[in-house]
Amino acid sequence: MFGKLGTTELLVILVIVIVIFGPKQLPKLSKMFGKTIKNFKEGMSDNKDSDKSDDEE
Repeated sequence: MFGKLGTTELLVILVIVIVIFGPKQLPKLSKMFGKTIKNFKEGMSDNKDSDKSDDEE
């Protein structure tokens, strides 16, 4: 999905986000988004680990 977004599209999305949330909220929003991605990746890797242990039993 994101592989097909070009530079122009990303800049338009960034401008829309700045207009909606304001420049003062961007650091907080970025931090929250980063934590969400991190938790999602950890959850996915935990899920893969539990699948492997289930297969061994």
